[in-house]
Amino acid sequence: MRHFDVEINDLQNRLVDMAALVQKMIRAATQKLVGEESKKQSDFVFHLEKKVNIQEIIIDDKCLKLIALNQPVGIDLRFITSAMRINSDLERMGDEAVNISRMTSCLIEYPEFIPPIDISKMIEIVQNMVMDCIKSFNTNNAELALSVLTKDGEVDRLRDGVLDNIKNLMIEFPDINAIRKAVDLIFITKSIERLGDHATNISEDIIFMIYGKDVRHLRSEQQIH
Repeated sequence: MRHFDVEINDLQNRLVDMAALVQKMIRAATQKLVGEESKKQSDFVFHLEKKVNIQEIIIDDKCLKLIALNQPVGIDLRFITSAMRINSDLERMGDEAVNISRMTSCLIEYPEFIPPIDISKMIEIVQNMVMDCIKSFNTNNAELALSVLTKDGEVDRLRDGVLDNIKNLMIEFPDINAIRKAVDLIFITKSIERLGDHATNISEDIIFMIYGKDVRHLRSEQQIH
């Protein structure tokens, strides 16, 4: 096997490992939101963030060196450039997991905190999107990546429902604690939505990597193939 191929395999493995860390961060952060709070979970999220940040730097450096030293073309070049974008989206996912963890730690201090039901559904869909986009990268499965794109609209619909619910709560209970809780919930909802956006970005990069087509503004399978 060529040295270049060994380096490409190492790059792919590093991205998959980084994605596994991010998935653990998301799982821990969102478990807090649905009532499984613990100090250990917050510490776990913050601990993994440091590892993800280190991996982002290592992967970016590896990508730049692969381009500079090998001058790849075709699918090899598409893989490396896609890897750089995926690396960035994974790091931002980790940031959103940290944001959710921090805001939830504040939110659960309010008495009688009950998150809107649709938030749990958003979390479930987003976690599946993240899992599927990483699996599609690891297996070069463009169809699975395409399926992630179709779920983005559902996340947006649920987000709108959650925000409407929060607005109604603010009207019904206009006291200061209720308003603070509502504001925290709005930020958390937006962070969950952004996790889905990053999974969508990764899936678009995977489709570009495989087919060489930019599908950032397309959703039709006929347009992609």
